[in-house]
Amino acid sequence: MRRLSTIEEKRLGILTSYSVPITLIEPTETGLKKSILDATGPVRRFLKESKIHDYYNQPQGPDYKETFSSFLVGTKIIIPSKVSLYRPKTKKGDPRIWFKGLPNYSKPNDIIAITYNNNTLYCINLTTIAIEYILENSLPSPLLDLVQEINSLASDVSNELLYKIRTIANNGPIPSTIIGDTAIGRALETALGIEINSRKEPDYKGIELKSFRSKKNGGRENRKNLFAKVPNWKLSKLKSSREILDHFGYNRDGNFKLYCTVSSVVRNSQGLQFLFDSEMEKLIENSDNKDIGDFAVWLMEDLRQALIDKHNETFWVAATSLQISGIEHFQFTKILHTRKPIPSQFDLLLEQGKITMDHLIKRNTKGRVAEKGPLFKIDSNALEMLFPPSKIYDLINN
Repeated sequence: MRRLSTIEEKRLGILTSYSVPITLIEPTETGLKKSILDATGPVRRFLKESKIHDYYNQPQGPDYKETFSSFLVGTKIIIPSKVSLYRPKTKKGDPRIWFKGLPNYSKPNDIIAITYNNNTLYCINLTTIAIEYILENSLPSPLLDLVQEINSLASDVSNELLYKIRTIANNGPIPSTIIGDTAIGRALETALGIEINSRKEPDYKGIELKSFRSKKNGGRENRKNLFAKVPNWKLSKLKSSREILDHFGYNRDGNFKLYCTVSSVVRNSQGLQFLFDSEMEKLIENSDNKDIGDFAVWLMEDLRQALIDKHNETFWVAATSLQISGIEHFQFTKILHTRKPIPSQFDLLLEQGKITMDHLIKRNTKGRVAEKGPLFKIDSNALEMLFPPSKIYDLINN
């Protein structure tokens, strides 16, 4: 996809500030003529996470094409359309998407935002529609109606979750069921009735939950978890977490492990540091061992997408830790409510060392290797640099 213009970025930001879920397509001249567009990785993820369509489970061929109603949103009118989702028998069944009437709605290389509401897809032309003028002035239009309805539904979910956590908080401290850093998150999810599993999608109806222990006496807060993301092994010299452990691990507490933080501004005690390849848009993990050098690679596009997927909307829940009868309890006190991170800021914060990554790899006495990361984290005081203006809710007696 081409780089967005300044006005397209502004329009995208306005839509995201209204909690409108979005993925982008760029119709090419050839695509508009042939009535065929590639369903790129971000589009496929968006459709799957929206529970609208899963290309992975769709067989190839015209017999398995799925078609349903959709709309092209204009400034003054909304145009009925039909979206086709399919995998052809040719070209390895590369996923395709097409909206009927798109050539009359979009010129080649316009940027089209795809959103959904009530299991229906809508196209919004970021290049041609004055979104900022319509929404900032509340002008009667199909776009305003759609955005307000989506925003209202999003607020319903966040208000529902806020009410539940406030109820939990006002019932007093809740006990931990496990020991360790993850105890607080487990306690909150259990109290909310959320099933515990190793999931990548957000925790509660599209809202991610991140719980943390508040520091006493105004001390500096610990770094906050953003997401876990393994390197692109195909592009990396070392091809697995096991290989990384073999090269840089150490013996401690009966385990062979690699628990360390990697930053772009300082080399750690294992000799590891991040480097940037700005032209190729890569984040590279480097060793000061000249025989190893660069050994792990992440594509910046993949990291930004992981951030967007995980933190479309997030409740950062603070709690004080209390010992009651020898068991740790948590009194939830405050929520920082964020929406839609600013992807471009992710790069800057990585370069500035505000976002770092933790290796959490170990091999036990039976030879089994476990990897809890690589876990990307952000300094607490940098959250406001990554997320747009947020809301703070006090939980006790509110």
